[in-house]
Amino acid sequence: MKEKNENTKDTMKMLLTGAIKTICPPIHAAGWPFITIFAIASLLLALLSEFLGVIGLILTLWCVYFFRDPKRVTPNKEGLIISPADGVVSAIKKVSLPAEIDPSLDKDDALFKAKTLTRVSIFLNVFNVHVNRVPASGEVTQVIYHAGKFLNATLDKASEDNERCTVVMKLDDKKNSSIAFVQIAGMIARRILCDAKIGRKYKAGERYGIIRFGSRMDIYLPPRTAPLVTVGQTMIGGETVIADISSNEKVREGEVR
Repeated sequence: MKEKNENTKDTMKMLLTGAIKTICPPIHAAGWPFITIFAIASLLLALLSEFLGVIGLILTLWCVYFFRDPKRVTPNKEGLIISPADGVVSAIKKVSLPAEIDPSLDKDDALFKAKTLTRVSIFLNVFNVHVNRVPASGEVTQVIYHAGKFLNATLDKASEDNERCTVVMKLDDKKNSSIAFVQIAGMIARRILCDAKIGRKYKAGERYGIIRFGSRMDIYLPPRTAPLVTVGQTMIGGETVIADISSNEKVREGEVR
């Protein structure tokens, strides 16, 4: 009987802990100013009208939800490229290297020598986690901010026309190649935060920035690296494997079921 009661207590504790983590997730530091503003505005609205106060409370809770920063479990294997963001794969295309990247810094790098590269684009809606994570282990060699427009992030030309921040990282896989990943602002997003610094080393899955309120992430894979994801597939930042540099697998195809 005593053992049964202890098992029941352990089960209840586990359920309660899970509920608290779901309802009250960790919050990214960039979110607290917004949450504070929303909360103060809600209090002021509540003084004017109970209905407006409820609306303000809902918006404040949404703001808390938007800036959530959950822990993720990143696979440990050399050569893996992990999704840098939550969202849906909106496009996979063969393209040239972004114009803002300077290939002269390392002319022997395989990423810079390739005429075309595979670009995986991930669209983040306003309900996705917007904390961005480094897709592979390596050292940052370039960080380029580019002012631009705020077109719909699902459009292909958003990669060239929109405000963005591009990071180039030399991989630790000893194959003399880099990877490039780009934070792209969207119609609603107006602020890109990138904490990556040139010379800093990261492990795959580490946090490096956030985009506020709807956006897109582009990942430029090393040459001869096929994506292991398909258009329409849902990504979990810091967890979903996008590609494996050491794999010889061909491009995958998906089917809606």
